[in-house]
Amino acid sequence: MVPAPRPLPGPRWLLPSALTAELEAGRTGRSGRPRRTVRDWLVDFGCFLLAVGIGLLAADTVTGDPNTPHGVAVVDQVLGALACAAVWLRRRWPLGLAVAMLPVGLFSNTAGGAGMVALFTLAVHRPFPYLGWVGGTSLALVPFFFWLRPDPDLPYAAAVALTVLVTVSVVGWGMFVRSKRQLLLSLRDRARRAETEAELRAEQAQRLARESIAREMHDVLAHRLTLLSVHAGALEFRPDAPREEVARAAGVIRESAHEALQDLREIIGVLRASEGGDASGRPQPTLAALDTLVAESRDAGMKVVLHHLVTDPAGVPASVGRTAYRIAQEGLTNARKHAPGAEVTVSVAGAPGDGLTVSLRNPAPPGAVPPVPGSGQGLIGLTERATLAGGRLEHGPAEGGAFEVRAWLPWS
Repeated sequence: MVPAPRPLPGPRWLLPSALTAELEAGRTGRSGRPRRTVRDWLVDFGCFLLAVGIGLLAADTVTGDPNTPHGVAVVDQVLGALACAAVWLRRRWPLGLAVAMLPVGLFSNTAGGAGMVALFTLAVHRPFPYLGWVGGTSLALVPFFFWLRPDPDLPYAAAVALTVLVTVSVVGWGMFVRSKRQLLLSLRDRARRAETEAELRAEQAQRLARESIAREMHDVLAHRLTLLSVHAGALEFRPDAPREEVARAAGVIRESAHEALQDLREIIGVLRASEGGDASGRPQPTLAALDTLVAESRDAGMKVVLHHLVTDPAGVPASVGRTAYRIAQEGLTNARKHAPGAEVTVSVAGAPGDGLTVSLRNPAPPGAVPPVPGSGQGLIGLTERATLAGGRLEHGPAEGGAFEVRAWLPWS
């Protein structure tokens, strides 16, 4: 996506139309060419007056030269007048005008000023290959011109050297003007590319934030919703269950739904905070909340064995503890979905400097388990979460058909 061109700072009439046409869109006339600015009209009028002035001086020289016949002088002045009038076409056909000035300038002394203006225009508006051919041809014709039309006031060598010096100066000036314009255009293109890259980086940051929030929603809500599904399924397949079990299952469903709503409010609060609002909600769970998580799973009917070997869970850094909690939560959720009825062993150990190790292991399910849609996405998110925290996570089959999730997180 390329950003729209911005209006040029300052008065536009101070810039040439060829430059404003590149920097701004929609600045063309009916013929499709850039519309002349006030500066263009002033420059064109100045070039016309310069060509006329040089032509008048050359006309006096031709008229006062006794070696020039009267008829030749008249033709010389007529060609010079036409060349001066053609200066107004220099922006439309810079190459054609410069090429036309080569034979005209060879036979007309009064067209010398118009030829210099045409050569300067070619240097400004066309690449160097065109300028090289036309300028080189013009310089090659200089000695032949003064051999054909000797200057009455200067020696042959001096006239040739002076004309060559003026031609080279005009060409160099035109190339300098063109290089300045190209530099300005390159700076504007660089600024546009920088704006485009900044927008792309902003879009990428937004996309990464959305993905992070999506992973957080999966980690937070999957555990609660799985509890709801398990107990709702139990009520559906055991309608004759004792009243106490029905009441306990309904209480777990109610509590899980309440917790899911609370978690959803927290995530929405994060979204609002990213837009400038205030996020108010419960603190994120850390390793100290692992006992509560295991208790909730046991209430849901899971067989969970917890080996909590960290003597001071509150001393674990918040980010590390939060990641460890999410790993345990996702592992219990996966065991409940893919190995219902199997006993899950949760082990947490570590110390400052050694890192924190979290492992979950469950044997193969006792019977066939139907496939669950979206399987594996949570483990992918956990692997990325552990990597971002500076640790690592491995998961896969273990000995005896068991499944194990093992993670290591840095604890400095």
